[in-house]
Amino acid sequence: MSDHKTMTLTLIVWRQKGPSDPGKFETYTAKGITEHHSFLEMLDCVNEDLIYAGKEPIVFDHDCREGICGMCSQVINGAAHGGQDRTTVCQLHMRKFKDGDTIYIEPWRARAFPIIKDLIVDRSALDKIVQAGAYVSCHTGGVADGNAILIPKPAADEAMDAAECIGCGACVAGCPNGAAMLFTGAKISQYAVLPQGRAEAATRVKSLVDAMAECGFGNCTNHYECQVACPKGIDVKFIARMNREFIKAQFA
Repeated sequence: MSDHKTMTLTLIVWRQKGPSDPGKFETYTAKGITEHHSFLEMLDCVNEDLIYAGKEPIVFDHDCREGICGMCSQVINGAAHGGQDRTTVCQLHMRKFKDGDTIYIEPWRARAFPIIKDLIVDRSALDKIVQAGAYVSCHTGGVADGNAILIPKPAADEAMDAAECIGCGACVAGCPNGAAMLFTGAKISQYAVLPQGRAEAATRVKSLVDAMAECGFGNCTNHYECQVACPKGIDVKFIARMNREFIKAQFA
């Protein structure tokens, strides 16, 4: 017999059958939840009850459940990933809540992220930005050894800080303009500071900025909500670097 105290919570969840269907909030009760449940485990419990009752479960995204992949994209009580510093939804635990709480759960809200169903959105727009040139091209064959080009430690550290972005889209969901500039800035910056990335620097930044506009993302107006929402703490300094790279590219 477990001696853990349990909670009963009221969930106000966005339900939507498909992209072209009208959505609405529906109310559910989460029972027998302990502080040791993760947020997704709590939703699993609710879905089990719905399935036993012959009702359709709440559809939500998840994969690793270890804070690595960023699939668990939800807006909880108005904050992307629940608002806990550097925490994805899957790593958010119910100890953050208390018995009797009412929790509002919504999908990402952005024009570039159409809703597929319930809490799942189509984030392929981020993939299109990456496909536009967020990589380093190289000829196959005589590839140089990884340590053949010396890289200063500060540059390597900054590249790794930018590469920490997991592409979850929280920056877009947190931005009042639906901008993807923190994501795009990180993808540009992780190569801009490395010698391997300089050869394609001008074409890369132009291509990624164009792709960002074509996908329907908004523009940055310095609200800094993107940095607050990011579960990996990506800094807005990478937006500044992207802007500098873009300006330089005009004269390349």
